[in-house]
Amino acid sequence: MSFVVAIDGPAGAGKGTITKLVGEKLGLVNIDTGATFRCVALNMIQEHIDIQEEKKIEEMLNKINIEMHTDGKIFLNGEEVTKRIRENDVNRLVSPVSVLPIVRNKLLEVQRKIAEGKNVIMEGRDIGTVVFPNANVKIYLDAAAEERARRRVLQNQEKGIESSYEEVLEGIKDRDKRDSTREIAPLKKAEDAIYVDSTNLSIEQVVEKIIEIIEENK
Repeated sequence: MSFVVAIDGPAGAGKGTITKLVGEKLGLVNIDTGATFRCVALNMIQEHIDIQEEKKIEEMLNKINIEMHTDGKIFLNGEEVTKRIRENDVNRLVSPVSVLPIVRNKLLEVQRKIAEGKNVIMEGRDIGTVVFPNANVKIYLDAAAEERARRRVLQNQEKGIESSYEEVLEGIKDRDKRDSTREIAPLKKAEDAIYVDSTNLSIEQVVEKIIEIIEENK
């Protein structure tokens, strides 16, 4: 019997950071589902596969190997790509890649298998609506687009990735629109999810709030 916490929300809302910290404090296995889509996007870039080349994408998915280590490092086909999957070319491709049925079906299978028999916390766009619709706790973590862009620029600076605020803000607004209007698994708040706005909250305050919600629902 597993216990599943699903955290959904738009790009840059802090889901990755918050999920990691909450998981560490509560002893939950943290599964970064967004990183699995980023790995697919990066693999397509590496193999020069166009978004329209479904046959080539299918062949790539049949041999792709994605690993998530407990230290937070992510490996694609044996190569560490933890930093690489956060760069701008992957950012631009990951949203269109994530709506492809062939990609979603493959990764849905991978994500569910990773969580089998474990107490997990997972973040993404459709964890509470599609991946784990029966999750024990569902949270929709949000923040204003301007604040999300500011945070993402700071994250990029810490990782040595050059990016301007204007470029990041434009990218976030564009992704919000695409993620919320796509036909397959659009970004939306599950009916039974608890809404948390982190715009004016510190990381510590958000972590405390989410831990409180989880404890109340155990």
